[in-house]
Amino acid sequence: MTGVMVAGWGRLRSVLPERAALAAMRDQPRNNLLAGLTVAIVALPLALGFGVSSGLGAASGLATAVVAGSLAALFGGSALQVSGTSGAMTVVLMPIMSDHGASGVLTVGLLAGTLLVMLALARAGRYMSLVPAPVVAGFTVGMAGVIGLQQFPHALGVPAHDSDKVAVVAWHAVIDFLARPHWWAMSVTFIVAAALLVGASLRPNVPFSLLAVVAVTLGAELAELPLARIGHLPQGLPAPSLGFLDLDVLPSLIAPAIAVAALASMESLLSATVADNMTGRHRHDPDRELFGQGIANLVTPLFGGMPGTGAIVRTAVNVRSGATSRLAALAHALILGAIVYTAAGLVSKIPLAALAGVLLATSVRMIERDSVRAMWRSTRSDAAVLVLTAVATLTLDTVLAIILGLIVAGALALRAIARNVRFYREPLRHDLQPQHTEDEHALLAEHIVTYRLDGPLFFAAAHRLLMDLSEVTGVSVVVLRMRLVSTIDASGAKVLSDTIERLEGRGVMVYVSGIPDGHHQPLEALGVIARLDQAGQVFATTDEAIAAARERLHSSGIVPRLAG
Repeated sequence: MTGVMVAGWGRLRSVLPERAALAAMRDQPRNNLLAGLTVAIVALPLALGFGVSSGLGAASGLATAVVAGSLAALFGGSALQVSGTSGAMTVVLMPIMSDHGASGVLTVGLLAGTLLVMLALARAGRYMSLVPAPVVAGFTVGMAGVIGLQQFPHALGVPAHDSDKVAVVAWHAVIDFLARPHWWAMSVTFIVAAALLVGASLRPNVPFSLLAVVAVTLGAELAELPLARIGHLPQGLPAPSLGFLDLDVLPSLIAPAIAVAALASMESLLSATVADNMTGRHRHDPDRELFGQGIANLVTPLFGGMPGTGAIVRTAVNVRSGATSRLAALAHALILGAIVYTAAGLVSKIPLAALAGVLLATSVRMIERDSVRAMWRSTRSDAAVLVLTAVATLTLDTVLAIILGLIVAGALALRAIARNVRFYREPLRHDLQPQHTEDEHALLAEHIVTYRLDGPLFFAAAHRLLMDLSEVTGVSVVVLRMRLVSTIDASGAKVLSDTIERLEGRGVMVYVSGIPDGHHQPLEALGVIARLDQAGQVFATTDEAIAAARERLHSSGIVPRLAG
């Protein structure tokens, strides 16, 4: 028991923050505080917008930005990651909100946080980085489409249709708008979105999102425009509570919690990787990052916050603003907390159409055109995976879309590998028997044939290759050269065994040469090699195998003894 406790404590210590990482927060405090202020300015309208889009409300989005943002900054595995609400998470939460209400979403966040901590302790972070780039790109494109379609009701000033399909919601919003146009809402959305897109291309370091939202809010208040507002916000965070937890519905929320945990892990680690690539100096710890996101999602629901994740847009702003430590991300959360306690009344007057403009512009900026263009031109398989994942994200459950993309990407990768596996019939080389005459070499070549197997002998390729091999006719001996076989699985070993038995059933002797180290186990487990080895038909080199085959042919009287 003591050993188990020591191992458990060691595993926990491996994901807790290092002293050096926390001590680094004392370095360059001015730069990091300024970076945190810049990120907070960018994050405020996004937190409000994603909170409203999720159905939980703007207060929930702010609570997530404050609580999850601060905890993930302290406990996460990236010095530059900024966490909070995200568009992808909002899309996942919409059907949960529709089916289970706010209490269901908060419970899912609690469960997802627990799963993330368990993944961190299991050291699963390294495996989360194996998602293929076309799947990530397709998911990002799909999420951009989903976030954009979500904004149609607020952008057009009409009530949102009750549906968890964003395309249906957007279609009904257009129909309702055409029946009763609301030009003020559309104008405000257009002004904010245009200001962000044009301004970001000209002066990327200027927080145009906040400036545009403040400007249209002041204009709407002074002109008393008929626009829907965010509405009442509580001044400060609520007291922590588990009052939302209903143990009777926990079983029905496990599947949504797994989906939320999967998305949080993938998006957070992707965002952390982006931050690493932008600086070239920092390297995140994936297990610590999962642990930090888990702690954040465990605590955030107690304050009414929605599940959060690492946010690529805010993380990128953090890096570009000169952040060098966790202090920047922590400062961003604390600044947003100050806004919650001191300016809730002002924030409540922001028009929903203005937030729709912010999120529409965000959806456009999410798509990395160069990356998408490169994958589209790369291979047909990459293009197919990208399109499939994007369409599935728009039309299906988001995590299901990722799973579908992974399955298709894996299947296409296996097909590509299987197509590259080859086996060649090789002529009997003169240099193997230099003492033989041309006539003697020709006589040997009539009875002995060598085949070279290249690449992995695994389930996706073995059947096609070795079934062709089993149809060899007109020879007495087949020598299989396996030196270039890169891997063998149980399926490959089984098919190889069947092929050898078929050849022997037709009177063809089989010799094997050059089995690489480490590949004997699956062959021995299925009895492929043991029988041939006992019969003296397994050799280290092809020369030895051909020499033994020649002796066997002579002793059996199939060919006369040759000179030498």
